[in-house]
Amino acid sequence: MNAEILTIGTEILLGEITDTNTGFLARSLASIGVNVFRTNSVGDNKKRIAEAIREILSRVDLIITTGGLGPTVDDPTREAAALALKRQVVFHPELWEAIKKYFADHGRTASENNKRQAYLPEGAAAIMNPVGTAPAFLIETEAGILISLPGVPFEMEYLMKNSVLPAIRSRVDVSGIIQARLLHTAGIGESVIDTKIAEFETYSNPTVGLAAHGGQVDIRLTARADSEEEAQNMLDSMEEKIRQRLGNIIYGVDAVTLEEAALQPFLETNQKISVIESGLNGLLAAKLSRFPEAYQAGIVYPPKGLADFKNEASTFSRQFEADAVFFAHLVSGKEHVLTLGFQTREQETIRERRFSSPPEIAAHRACNLALDFLRSN
Repeated sequence: MNAEILTIGTEILLGEITDTNTGFLARSLASIGVNVFRTNSVGDNKKRIAEAIREILSRVDLIITTGGLGPTVDDPTREAAALALKRQVVFHPELWEAIKKYFADHGRTASENNKRQAYLPEGAAAIMNPVGTAPAFLIETEAGILISLPGVPFEMEYLMKNSVLPAIRSRVDVSGIIQARLLHTAGIGESVIDTKIAEFETYSNPTVGLAAHGGQVDIRLTARADSEEEAQNMLDSMEEKIRQRLGNIIYGVDAVTLEEAALQPFLETNQKISVIESGLNGLLAAKLSRFPEAYQAGIVYPPKGLADFKNEASTFSRQFEADAVFFAHLVSGKEHVLTLGFQTREQETIRERRFSSPPEIAAHRACNLALDFLRSN
């Protein structure tokens, strides 16, 4: 089964809110073996929503929309769905009673405009919403299935788990499962990684893809199988092949962050590290301070405000009794120069990294380079 997701709301197009619904819906559909081919967003315009629904149903078996089911005039999804399918909207007295009861149970009174939420496109099956006022709905057509859910994330997630996934399973023969895994790398660029593992990127199952993030590159593995165990075995096998090509360039899997990987030796030995940085806008200290078990203290100098790394690090180490001091100094220009240092009682390592990038992201990239340096010491 192939699906597309359509998020509805002008506030999404204006960047006023971040769309988190699409990610949840895509993961939920993957969990029952449904392929998501595209995701889309459209504003609160009845005609444009209708056009999007018709276009999507010409390509796939299932479309799920979120948003536009509220009680106000700028919540046009019900009318847009009816327009797309050339149907009328029909009033459902039982939905109006359920809406009024929801308000009464919460010590409120439904206003007249809430009555709009009791209208559904002709032929739609209502999906009752016990955690909100907006009923969702499902329409089966010759072209495919349209499911419209509220845009409020909590309501959408509840209905997706408890109503929509069972409804999809009961209507179509979906089988199998899609599992994904992210391998995180640092230290080399996307093109170099591509050269090393290009062979695996041609596979159809599991699939392998790359995504660069300014000093880091993620390798996405996706497997389709009849069971979770089989999918995980496929991912394990592919991960092992990639690790044989890349070695310790891979610093973590899925939720593991670069700062966590960099601090792992300190977390394992209950040691403390202090940080001195200049020109990185406090990014380095902010990331490492998320792990208070290993992070002792930090000091942030303004750009070009740190003259003597070694003396400053020694003073800082004595002051806070840290087991190690990590320092990073970024000087930006046509070429960015990043000086990195790692100092303990037994050793001292200083390295210089030069790189080019837009000034707006130089500090972010320098932070990732610094964390990768720390990880290797």
